[in-house]
Amino acid sequence: MTPLSRRRVIAVAGGVAAMVAGCAQPARGDDDGPMRFTYGPHPSQYAELSLPAVSAPAPVVVVVHGGYWRSSYGAELGRPLAADLVGRGFAALNVEYRRVGDGGGWPQTGQDVAAALDALAERSAGLDLGRVVALGHSAGGQLAGWLAARRGGAVALTGAVLQAGVLDLVRGSADALGGGAVDAYLGGSPARTPEAYAAASPVALVPLGVPTVCVHGTADTLVPIDQSEGFVAAASAAGDATTLHTFDGDHFDPITVGTPAWDLCVDGLRELTGR
Repeated sequence: MTPLSRRRVIAVAGGVAAMVAGCAQPARGDDDGPMRFTYGPHPSQYAELSLPAVSAPAPVVVVVHGGYWRSSYGAELGRPLAADLVGRGFAALNVEYRRVGDGGGWPQTGQDVAAALDALAERSAGLDLGRVVALGHSAGGQLAGWLAARRGGAVALTGAVLQAGVLDLVRGSADALGGGAVDAYLGGSPARTPEAYAAASPVALVPLGVPTVCVHGTADTLVPIDQSEGFVAAASAAGDATTLHTFDGDHFDPITVGTPAWDLCVDGLRELTGR
């Protein structure tokens, strides 16, 4: 994303196993707030787990914020989404991670979101770990798609909702999305670091092996809708169950609670979890 305006910020903000094993225990700020736990030693390696007021184990939504993988943007973008989802009966894991300019980049950023997801295995009370779905916006869509393709972790995703996701990193580099953010994240152009693009780009990883729902605005000028269109075409051709839902709106509508775009995201989560 290009730098968010102050108005928009206010609007939207209203070895992995070893890392997990060495984590501190979760700490709760107050009885009604999320549990915050660390999954590594870096200040950005933390996540916030919120549980709904239900007795049965709840399906889990792993919220992965965007911001073109840059340290300028953080977990505050996901908190309003997590709060809304908890009110609808989902458990929500709002993930922070190392970003470019703060110890991140590829593969560190991917390792972080995987470690946060795997940490749920040690905090499973009240969680239905058979229904764990990622919700990723923009750059977070890339991370959510990559997580969906991952195998061998302690916790596996059973689906993903990709909100205006950067899902074809080669095309994103060619289009200079985010003023060169893709190259900065992957350490160079596709010609310079082809292995990183092949390992990180969701469109290169299909079939992901789990269903996906893409939500993308026709008026999105920051991440063009052809990112989602191309991914859905490739995933479908590879045999994945995948759907694209479009709306007449911009890049931030899917992470603005109360918009029709947000409702499409919630519908996708319900579809993928059977809730």
